[in-house]
Amino acid sequence: MTNVIHPPESSSTVDESRTFWRDSWRILRRRWLFWFSLIIIIVFIAMAAFPEAFVAPSPGPDDPSGKFCLLTNDRLAPSAEHWYGTDVQGCDYYAQVTHGARVSLIVALFATLFSVTIGILLGGLAGFYGGWLDAFVSRIADGFFALPYLVGAIIVLSALTTQGSRQIWHVTVAIGSLGWPAVVRLYRSTVLQVKNLEYVQAARALGASDGRIIYRHILPNAIAPTLVYSTIGMGSVIAVEATLSFLGIGLPINSISWGIMLTEAGNRIENTPHLLIFPSIYLIVASLGFVLMGEQLREAFDPRQR
Repeated sequence: MTNVIHPPESSSTVDESRTFWRDSWRILRRRWLFWFSLIIIIVFIAMAAFPEAFVAPSPGPDDPSGKFCLLTNDRLAPSAEHWYGTDVQGCDYYAQVTHGARVSLIVALFATLFSVTIGILLGGLAGFYGGWLDAFVSRIADGFFALPYLVGAIIVLSALTTQGSRQIWHVTVAIGSLGWPAVVRLYRSTVLQVKNLEYVQAARALGASDGRIIYRHILPNAIAPTLVYSTIGMGSVIAVEATLSFLGIGLPINSISWGIMLTEAGNRIENTPHLLIFPSIYLIVASLGFVLMGEQLREAFDPRQR
């Protein structure tokens, strides 16, 4: 009896070439917490970018129709007509809380981008070149670490602006300018590990410039821990912005922000608890979404967690 030789399996059954990012994606897509946090983030981003899709028109002074703001309806309890009740000006609180997502997410996004950009630039140069530049950048970062984050933001905002002249970009710059030292320390340590690997040494031996080595070889392979920190940091920035507004140091009082809503609700919690409950829930859920996403990215990007 002759043996039958089976042909090799088709190429479609051969696994794709494995890379760091593909392996991380395979891990992430199997985790329900990743999809749960992603849904939360997408919902709040959509709420900030297109609040009209959730409620229209805009509440407050930009509401000429008076549909959502009637002084005769001030501080109504939640009902079928007003899901979250109304505030002290008779504005529909669901509309207010929905539009408050825009300010919180704008501050979180741009403050984090500001911090990460400075941190990657300084941390990359310090880790790649070392020497006096590394010592100089590290000592400056240590000086910023000595100043508590929230206290530093309060000092910067109090020194540079007044409550009447304060704008959203003041708060964004104040928060972002104090968050870069942690990014510097994280990215610098990663660059120190990556710059001594074989492919970096091969690129250097082939005559690649320092700029090309940093941009093409070090940045893509050292950015993963920074992405994790940035995602978690966005959740912290949302809480910091709300805290500053709650303390009266953040955005102007006429802005629509979760922190300002909490400030106005603080003195009325006994009679109108809904003014505190709903913005608090949105604030907690939004922060939780970014923190959970950061944790999932950390576990997927860390080979020791696989």
